[in-house]
Amino acid sequence: MDFLNALVAISNYILMPGIAYGSQLALGALGATLIYGILRFSNFAHGDTMAFGTMVTILVTWWMQSAGISLGVLPTALLALPFGILGCMAMVLFTDRYVYRFYRRQKAKPVILVIVSMGVMFILNGVVRFIIGPNDQRFADGERFIISAREFKEMTGLREGLAIKTTQGITVITAVLVVILLFWFLNRTRTGKSMRAYSDNEDLALLSGINPERVVMYTWLIVAALATVAGTLYGLDKTFKPFTYFQLLLPIFAAAIVGGLGNPLGAIAGGYIIAFSEVTITYAWKKVLKYLMPESLEPSSLVQLLSTDYKFAVSFAILLIVLLFKPTGLFSGKTA
Repeated sequence: MDFLNALVAISNYILMPGIAYGSQLALGALGATLIYGILRFSNFAHGDTMAFGTMVTILVTWWMQSAGISLGVLPTALLALPFGILGCMAMVLFTDRYVYRFYRRQKAKPVILVIVSMGVMFILNGVVRFIIGPNDQRFADGERFIISAREFKEMTGLREGLAIKTTQGITVITAVLVVILLFWFLNRTRTGKSMRAYSDNEDLALLSGINPERVVMYTWLIVAALATVAGTLYGLDKTFKPFTYFQLLLPIFAAAIVGGLGNPLGAIAGGYIIAFSEVTITYAWKKVLKYLMPESLEPSSLVQLLSTDYKFAVSFAILLIVLLFKPTGLFSGKTA
């Protein structure tokens, strides 16, 4: 019985949060790796692109809630999400047209585009904080749990209760659907094949008659959609705070680099590796060990390797290790 209680505790505090957070990071890392793989630079504004799309979604959600529009047990934000995606698409196309295109036509080196993206990052961060404010914004509604800890205890008779949040279920289902749709698009459509060809060999793709500006436009549109979905799911599962999305840039890039920059499958794997590493290392294992160890050996401390305040340090450490020993990532992404 104690073993089952320990298993439920691990599921409650490690497995479910890790899967949800990993799905959010995977979607974010997919956007970052597409930019790197196709446009050849690391987009430091990606975290704030997520924040911008999420902000639009939140504003539309609040309007819908005030108008009495809802999805019942599901969050109203799911209805507002398409509007957030459209708003983010408009923003990235505007940014590309009036900022990145100039440097692209000048054949600027990737490091120049990285610096430019940092400028865009600071501007976007300021705009988002000016519009929606710098504090936590909660916009989730509907049923909070698919199954609550109390219901689980009543059903099983265990001391430990398993709680599965609605947002965790939505995150996993949405992430699976988005990934399937993305890979179908990249592998089955003419535009997707053009994007892959442009990514593999830019010169050969141009000789084949592929329009580079069209490829760039579709890349930004896909990245905007991925960023908004990832940001909204993260905001629903936790909370929306503009500066948090700025901080998310580190685990997102860590996930993309661990998996191999430019490799979509690697970005997904990297997202889960980073998420479970952060959750496992910052979890206090005292409760689980109390179920598994004899009473005389029960720990008195929290048995926590790192405080949750330092969870991004885990991403940074993993990023350093990968860059030192396998710079191309676990799935060998692009090196240039």
